[in-house]
Parts: sequence; C-alpha cells; structure tokens
Amino acid sequence: MLKDEKAVVVFSGGQDSTTCLFWAKKTFKEVVAVTFDYNQRHNKEIECAQAIAKETGVKHYILNMDLLNQLAPNALTRNNIAVKNGENGELPSTFVPGRNLLFLSFAAVLASQVGAKHLVTGVSETDFSGYPDCRDSFIKSLNVTINLAMDQDFVIHTPLMWLDKAETWKLADELRILDLIKTKTLTCYEGIIGDGCGTCPACVLRRNGYEKYIQSKKTAQC
Repeated sequence: MLKDEKAVVVFSGGQDSTTCLFWAKKTFKEVVAVTFDYNQRHNKEIECAQAIAKETGVKHYILNMDLLNQLAPNALTRNNIAVKNGENGELPSTFVPGRNLLFLSFAAVLASQVGAKHLVTGVSETDFSGYPDCRDSFIKSLNVTINLAMDQDFVIHTPLMWLDKAETWKLADELRILDLIKTKTLTCYEGIIGDGCGTCPACVLRRNGYEKYIQSKKTAQC
C-alpha cells in the first residue's frame, strides 16, 4: 500500500510541482521535497519552494547544481537570452538540456539515502512546451535506467502526465489547494509569484488553464 510508503518530490515551488507535492502528501505516508539550485534566472523560485515546504511541514532539501548552469546556456540560466517559444520545430529558449534527467537521477540518489522508493515529478506531455524530457516515454525509460544503475526498485510517478492545465487546476481544487496554488506558487518566467507577469508563455498557459477550469466549474454548477 502506498499509504505505508515514502516519496521524494522534485519540487520547484511552481504550480505543477506544488500540486504534485500535495498529491504525494495525500498518497504516501511520508514525503520529502528536493529543490535544485542551478543558478536559475530567478532565485525567488527557491525562496518560494522553501516557503511552501515550511508552511506544509515537509522536510526540504536544496541541492547545488551549478554545473547545469555552466553546461546549458538558455533563457532560464542567462538573463541576456530572451524567453520565447520554439519556431519551425525548434525547442523553446527555456529548454534546459538534461534538466529532468539530472534532477530525477539525483532525486533517486537522495531517495536511496532517506529510505524512499517513490519519486514524484510534475512533468506533463499534454500541456507542455515541447520539452523532450517531459514525455512519458522518457520517464519510463529513465525509470528502468535508474533502477538498473542503482540496483533498486524505484517508481517514478507523474500525476500530471495526461492532464492539461485546466485539469491540473481541477486536481488542485480537489486537493483543496486552489488558492494556495494561485497566490503562492511561482510559474512566471519573469519571477513574479502568483498570477505572474501575465504575458510570458508560462503565465499565458497557466492563466488560460485557470480560466477554462473556472468556466467549466461554473457550468457544472448551473
């Protein structure tokens, strides 16, 4: 039974990972969170994750991943690179090569140290920006690789994999954290907590999903 198990949540303090954190708290007996500091564009991301972890009483690890910043110049690691969607089949400027590969691998190492066999991540193939490391096929492949590399039986959980943003808001509402997600998480590429700047790709996706969910909820109540 999962209620007797322990999980490590890859946690950025954003909408998706925070929703996954609360999903994990409901699903598992014990949960710890891990945030990776790769000298990302906005340090507020880490501050936001710390605040939410403290508020929820979840043990929180912050691991230094500066090497990723050195290896992967992009809009999330360089202030002089503009945030923009991919064009003509190219990846968005916000894609950080190897990020989920490294994060989940190191999360597994942490899990082995704290006695957890479950890893939780907020990746989604339904509403995503074209990142190859958010695909279900990648997660399944990495799960096998990690287990072979470490000779353990980890299970990677992706509660949002087949949910669009509206459905992710619905899940947050069902977990009774809709207001917390709306006001205390950081999704914005400009580093603005809550509703964000309103214009960057992450904010547009988040807002459109919220409005779609609220409208569907109102319709269902009529």
